[in-house]
Amino acid sequence: MRFAILFPGQGAQFRGMGADVFGRYPGLTRFACDLLEYDLVALCRDDPDGLLSQTQYTQPALYTVNALHTFERERREDRPADCYLGHSLGEYNALLAAGAFDFETGLRLVKKRGELMAAASGGGMTAVLDTSAPRLAEILAQDGIDGVDVAGYNTDEQIVVAGPAGLLDSVHDALRRREIRFAPLRVSAPFHSRYMASARAEFQEFLRKFTFADPDPDVIANVTGRPYEKGAIVATLSAQLVEPVRWSDSVRHLLSTDPATECEEIGGKSLLRMVEKIRAAATPPAPLGIRT
Repeated sequence: MRFAILFPGQGAQFRGMGADVFGRYPGLTRFACDLLEYDLVALCRDDPDGLLSQTQYTQPALYTVNALHTFERERREDRPADCYLGHSLGEYNALLAAGAFDFETGLRLVKKRGELMAAASGGGMTAVLDTSAPRLAEILAQDGIDGVDVAGYNTDEQIVVAGPAGLLDSVHDALRRREIRFAPLRVSAPFHSRYMASARAEFQEFLRKFTFADPDPDVIANVTGRPYEKGAIVATLSAQLVEPVRWSDSVRHLLSTDPATECEEIGGKSLLRMVEKIRAAATPPAPLGIRT
């Protein structure tokens, strides 16, 4: 039976996270504080002024805590993974675990990524519940709503959309009229959409400053729902800013290799619940590049 480890992304942070591992890895913890130029331990412990929910702080904090939990698994000699998956930011922890880069490189990457994403503005994201992607596209077409991107396929019935604030208001109105449940996400910009193009260009140049190894074992990429191709880290991580998180396709690919694949999530259970919904649905992958 194959075994996969999953890493959550932004939204999985909580006050008090890391308390069980910071003391076990004082050297790495001090290094992270020095690189970030703030007290990461205090940030996670106290969450002053709600900073932990702000993108530029969330991303390096969650990356660091997930990394320390991964190192703790290795120290305990827990079962090694045959494959890694990460949801959005979590993909950086997956790549770290698979040897694509070291802890410092990953921290520098997510620090820059968080800064670029925090600097973006003028829109947001909304999770649409109990609705398939084709049905959502049909609704938007019926109401003449153009310019909204699908930013994430979490399951076959949970889709995330992103776009400018005014367009999202129109989406919300369309969903209310049809009594479809939705949940605006607490983000400052339309991540994983065409509106992050300028951030993508800057991040791609930043990524080119680093040297990466091909992940081993496989990491399934959000952008494609397939394992990373050789030499594709720069292109894939930069594309992730403007492309949807294809989580359902990623999980279906994982299960196609072994339907009984066992999964473990670092730091939570939300991704595991998605895996079980996708496993139960057992539908074919959606086409790539859907935009509405």
